[in-house]
Amino acid sequence: MPIDFSFTEEQNLLRDSVRAMLDRIATPEYIRRCDQEPRYPSELYDAFVELGLLRMPFPEPVGGLGGSVIDFAIIAEELGRKSYDFLGAYGTCVFNGLNILHNGTEAQRRYWLPQLMDGRIKMSISMTEPGAGSDAGAMRTSARRDGEHWVINGQKVFSTGAGAERNVINLYARSKPEGPHQESLSLFLVDKDTPGITLRKLDTLGRRALGTYEVFFDDVRVPADRLVGEPHKGWAYMLSGLQLERLMTAAGYSGCAQAAVDLALAYAKERRQFGRPIGSFQSIAHLLADMQTAVEASRMLMWRAAFQLERGEDALMAISQAKLFGSEAYANIANQGMQIMGGYGYIMEFDMQRHYRDARATTITAGTSQMQRNLIAGLMGLKTK
Repeated sequence: MPIDFSFTEEQNLLRDSVRAMLDRIATPEYIRRCDQEPRYPSELYDAFVELGLLRMPFPEPVGGLGGSVIDFAIIAEELGRKSYDFLGAYGTCVFNGLNILHNGTEAQRRYWLPQLMDGRIKMSISMTEPGAGSDAGAMRTSARRDGEHWVINGQKVFSTGAGAERNVINLYARSKPEGPHQESLSLFLVDKDTPGITLRKLDTLGRRALGTYEVFFDDVRVPADRLVGEPHKGWAYMLSGLQLERLMTAAGYSGCAQAAVDLALAYAKERRQFGRPIGSFQSIAHLLADMQTAVEASRMLMWRAAFQLERGEDALMAISQAKLFGSEAYANIANQGMQIMGGYGYIMEFDMQRHYRDARATTITAGTSQMQRNLIAGLMGLKTK
């Protein structure tokens, strides 16, 4: 079926308004401050709220703007052009809210979604544990029912944004001590300052603005109405939004990679060696041509997946391919950008080093490259081990 990659007039206006807002707030100096201090991009998050970006993906009956998958991907790509962490601040909150929309009770939707959309709260997710990463079903953090509460014990790691102000942790825990994980996990909404929770911020190579945390739960008591939806259905809830989440990451990678190419290209036009700009040397020009071609290939894979998802099709193959190719393209482009910029790329006051550090995580987070290849091979009818 033919795919139309053109945007509507409204979508072009959306892209332009998001880009203008980002150019106004997320200046190069602001991005460096968030990365180097490090600090949460609170001013930018407030602008998300003011512009209605948090409301965009939610349907109108719950107070949203009824935006489409394409609208969401446009926002994600523009945020990625500035910093993948800025996309993380936006996307993590949206995904957790959509999970409540689709899987929570009516009372939970009425209570939580307005607070999320108007910026009164933020949301993070805690799934990964020291012994359960890609194998999410191996998680051991426990939740035990005790009257009108659940009591939670355990440890999570790599919880991005868990320490943000007014954050609510979307916590996956084992609510049945035994049995298959598909029937034993539940999802809970836990305020980050609940008694018994200890947060430890991890010092990471890149992706520093949001903060990456280790979270300890020691007899944390959570009211029964903080259980999302039904008990023991957490595995299904976890999987329900996976395609949209990975589409968002792929869109962000395209934006990030384009920003890295733009930096390298500007440098190659200005930096002179042997009496002329280094971009006029064939070895550098061809490298930049390959980098831009990889960005466009990444974007086309992403938009094909977005249009499939928009039409309600099963886009798992297309999204897995877009996520795999986009993450590896960004990592390769950032590495090549460092080579083009030479010693200047290695200096902290130049932005290429941030792309180099941030890009390294993209082939690991939101599903490793190895897991994407397993998924793609399985959809091709191959059984992998």
